[in-house]
Amino acid sequence: MPRSFRRRLPLLGGSLGLIGALALGGCGQRSGGGGSSSLQGAGATFPAPLYQRWFQELAGQGGARVNYQSVGSGAGVRQFESGTVDFAASDKPLSAEEAAAIPRGAVQIPMTAGAIAVAYNHPGCSLKLTQAQLVQIFEGKLRNFNQLGCSDLAIKVVFRSDGSGTTYNFTKSLAAFSPSWSNGPGVAKSVTWPTGIGAKGNEGVAASLQQVKGAIGYVESAYVRGALQAAALQNAGGGYAKPTVAEAAQALASIVLSPDLTGSNPNPQAGYPITTFTWVLLYRSGNGAKLPALQKTFGYTLSDAAQAGAPALGYISLPAAVLQKARAALAQVGP
Repeated sequence: MPRSFRRRLPLLGGSLGLIGALALGGCGQRSGGGGSSSLQGAGATFPAPLYQRWFQELAGQGGARVNYQSVGSGAGVRQFESGTVDFAASDKPLSAEEAAAIPRGAVQIPMTAGAIAVAYNHPGCSLKLTQAQLVQIFEGKLRNFNQLGCSDLAIKVVFRSDGSGTTYNFTKSLAAFSPSWSNGPGVAKSVTWPTGIGAKGNEGVAASLQQVKGAIGYVESAYVRGALQAAALQNAGGGYAKPTVAEAAQALASIVLSPDLTGSNPNPQAGYPITTFTWVLLYRSGNGAKLPALQKTFGYTLSDAAQAGAPALGYISLPAAVLQKARAALAQVGP
């Protein structure tokens, strides 16, 4: 990760450090709730700033020390499937078939939500994109900002090079916006992009966008800062919205979760159109001595106090009904 981007991370909420790996303490101590004092997790970069804040707060209260590797949803899920972590995080939940293949079983818990911003580096340009224009940018059909009502500057697309739940949700919306995208690159954690350069993680994409004039890409809205701006996007109702917490929360309200607490709406009628939940994946059984630490850690992240802090970092607190179901799901995690 470029040094300049690492220096900016502490500005997010006033106390965030390096997101790439959250090594929040040593071993051999006991957590306040008993059981193993350390947890190993890996996965999504999308919620990493918020998870880091939560884990720091918990450690300061005598809770478990959490080492969370911000490696992307794809890598995190692979580690979860191989049993090399205590938990994983993903912006794309496991399918029913994938969950059934986990020997220890899987419990998927929505933890927070956020908007995927279309961020760009063109000072003085205020982008207001139709759904067709957004798709055409990432198809390589629109190549200059002067085609979008801004001053002359070549468009340079930046995309995620790693397997990513952010990519999955972004491409799912592009497919909902346009048959050409649905029939072309399609929807996946990793697709063959028609144009652009790749970068790893939300952190890597944001760093590339910061460095290159004319760059445009997709990141969780918490990563839009410095020279970057977020475009206003058209929703299914024909209105335009920016990825603010209020506009994202309006779109989030349209998502109806299934009994296993998964679901999405890639093209809502109102609010910011590219908004998603993000999940923590826990083993249903086989947690052994780690169970008390897991229960205390995620009991805290699902607490009213922790959830109330999410908007300050650009995330959305879970709606009350979802929060109640998420707490019930945590209770299903056994020894």
